[in-house]
Amino acid sequence: MTDHAPSPAMLAKAETLTEALPYLQRYTGKTFVVKYGGHAMGDPELARDFAEDVTLLKMVGINVVVVHGGGPQIGAMLKRLGVESRFHDGLRITDKPTAEIAEMVLAGSINKEIVAWIASAGGRAVGISGKDANLVVASKVTGREADPLQGIERHVDLGFVGEPTQVDPTILTSLNAQGFIPVVAPVALGADGHTYNVNADTMAGAIAAELRAARFFLLTDVPGVLDKDKQLLTDLDPAAIAGLRADGTITGGMIPKLETCVAAVEGGVDAAVILDGRIPHGMLLEIFTERGAGTLVRR
Repeated sequence: MTDHAPSPAMLAKAETLTEALPYLQRYTGKTFVVKYGGHAMGDPELARDFAEDVTLLKMVGINVVVVHGGGPQIGAMLKRLGVESRFHDGLRITDKPTAEIAEMVLAGSINKEIVAWIASAGGRAVGISGKDANLVVASKVTGREADPLQGIERHVDLGFVGEPTQVDPTILTSLNAQGFIPVVAPVALGADGHTYNVNADTMAGAIAAELRAARFFLLTDVPGVLDKDKQLLTDLDPAAIAGLRADGTITGGMIPKLETCVAAVEGGVDAAVILDGRIPHGMLLEIFTERGAGTLVRR
């Protein structure tokens, strides 16, 4: 009898499945929106883990929508073509040639690469952009900067950089209902007929709010929100975030990410999660374990 006893590894797997069961029951039929980007996107092993995760989520009855970034890849292509990249407050100043290159990279090579990874994991993905079926309508973003000589703020023309003003999720719900995983490139048409490059975090948050998603995941390059002792803060709400920002705990690039999370939860998302995309299967750890793996933001 003892020769056939289950190994500790087998027992651990069974315990993990048991722990995951109530979460599976809770989220079946719900929608998750995942913003995928950062270093995880450029690492084949992590890309494979990500594809396996979203495929598994779909297979257990969770509707998944992936919105991806691609800033480094756009920068690399511009450099290869001899086009200089300029930024203002973290946004790429995008003239017409840059916008065309960005769309080529985002809606072309990156989008189809993610679709291919999901297919290789056994999932069925469809690559689209915000332009398809009027998924996202964007309006032009105007930057601002202080003019020290005149003591006033002046407008900065960012070119074809947009922000979502309308979201029609019909194509996403239709694809999900047919068993597909939509993979969305952050490119959108404006009411003026121009094509705009949209920040992927912002587009993902707007889509999550419109879908009333159960979870909005922001996969990034840090463990989550850290306190001043560099310890992970696992649960936050808008009031706590405002306090952390006021005392200088939250700075730099984490500010716009948290602003996106707050806008999403105030717009109807149950909770947003800032998660380290470099952790193998980090989304599954966050969803299906009691401890979680990132920073959860909720009302």
